[in-house]
Amino acid sequence: MLRDSPVLQHQIAECEAKLRSARAFLIETLRDAWEVAERTGDLPADNRVLIRLASTSAIHAAKAVAEVAYHEAGATAIFENNPFERRMRDIHAVSQQLQARTAHLELCGRHFLGLSTKQRFL
Repeated sequence: MLRDSPVLQHQIAECEAKLRSARAFLIETLRDAWEVAERTGDLPADNRVLIRLASTSAIHAAKAVAEVAYHEAGATAIFENNPFERRMRDIHAVSQQLQARTAHLELCGRHFLGLSTKQRFL
């Protein structure tokens, strides 16, 4: 059985950690931003940057985990009647949306380095 493979067991553990870490970062970031917005009536750039970073990172972490599952499902995963095929298309569609743009990471990095972003974080 595939579940008895030490390689797969290792990958599952890594994927679990990746998803939980991304989720925790996103929830913590949103909770902090909510508290700041409630207290001040505003959402400072630092919070907007972290929201952008956490959400973009979470999308890419989910995509990476889905790709591991797809790969381990084997050659039959490519066929339309296999549930993995549809889920792989879905996660790739999500990762193509505006919020998942990798350019956001550059803008976040510029912000953390104190450089001008010249773009507004939503």
